[in-house]
Amino acid sequence: MTMIRNFFSHNYAKIREINKKYATPNVEMSKWVKLSLLSLRLYLIFLLALLLYKFIILVR
Repeated sequence: MTMIRNFFSHNYAKIREINKKYATPNVEMSKWVKLSLLSLRLYLIFLLALLLYKFIILVR
């Protein structure tokens, strides 16, 4: 445990610098990537709704 604490105490400034650099994403996505991510998000919501529906039906 003290090794981890020593590591973070010695490298705190470097870790803060790295976190500040990557705090905001700067990745450009094409319209196809955005569309596929949106479809995956909608599919996930559909699966969660289906899971919730099946759970409610099973509990009754």
